[in-house]
Amino acid sequence: MMPGLDPAQMARVMKNMGIRTVNIEAEKVVIECKNENITIENPSVTEVEMQGQKTYQITGKIKKEERISKEDISMVMEQASVKEEQAKKALEECRGDIAEAIMKLKEKEKD
Repeated sequence: MMPGLDPAQMARVMKNMGIRTVNIEAEKVVIECKNENITIENPSVTEVEMQGQKTYQITGKIKKEERISKEDISMVMEQASVKEEQAKKALEECRGDIAEAIMKLKEKEKD
C-alpha cells in the first residue's frame, strides 16, 4: 500500500494503471505438487489482472500433506507381499521412503 492513500484512492490509481482486482469467495485452495499437497483453508483469494495477465494472491491457514503415488504403493505391495492398505500405511509412516517401507514390512513378516 502506498503511504497516504486510502483504499478508495488506491483503487482509482490501480484502475487508471489498468490493474483490476476481484475478490474470489473460496472455501479451500489445494495445490497438487509432485510430492505433496498444499491445502489453504479459509483462504482470502484475490485475482489481479494487469496487462492481460491474471495472477492470484492467496492467504490463509496452510497445511502440507505428503503425496504417495500409486506406483510407489504398487512397488511396496509387490516387494513386501502385502495388501494395498498395509503398503500405504508403511509409506506414510516412512514419509514416502520406499526402501524403508519395504524393509519395515519385511521385518514385521519375520516377527
